[in-house]
Amino acid sequence: MSLIPPTRRALLVSAAAFGTCAALTGLTLPARAAGLAPTRSMRGGANNYLPGAAVVERIGGGGFWMSGSVRRAGDGAPLAGVRIQIWAHTTEGHERDPQSHGATLTDAEGHFRLEMPQIVPAFGQPHGHLAYDSGAYRSVFLRPVMASAREKALSADFVLEPV
Repeated sequence: MSLIPPTRRALLVSAAAFGTCAALTGLTLPARAAGLAPTRSMRGGANNYLPGAAVVERIGGGGFWMSGSVRRAGDGAPLAGVRIQIWAHTTEGHERDPQSHGATLTDAEGHFRLEMPQIVPAFGQPHGHLAYDSGAYRSVFLRPVMASAREKALSADFVLEPV
């Protein structure tokens, strides 16, 4: 099979057809990310919240891990040094008890992780509470529910919107 070289006219017609299609479909500009939307507070997320929980190495005796990440809305940049407060109903206390609350800071990549006692069901659901409330960004309160009380970890991610 031999290839026939395209004529100048064929190249111009092809280019014009491509340009018309690109203009009609919006492909004339490079693709852009629409931006990362901020996390909204969950219903019940602020239940039994105690402002100012201390940054701790661990809550109680441990055995269960809360973890997640924190990024900035829009560009998705990881946020380092952000304080995340965590509390839950556990084998060692109710979620309203001060000893059931603690906070941790995100690392350079925006990740956090805090060990705490095993979460147990409260009102029929095993769940944790996490909050960002430090002022540079809008406060967010999360209440993720676990699939089973036998799970040994729970993760929640924050996308924070500047105030």
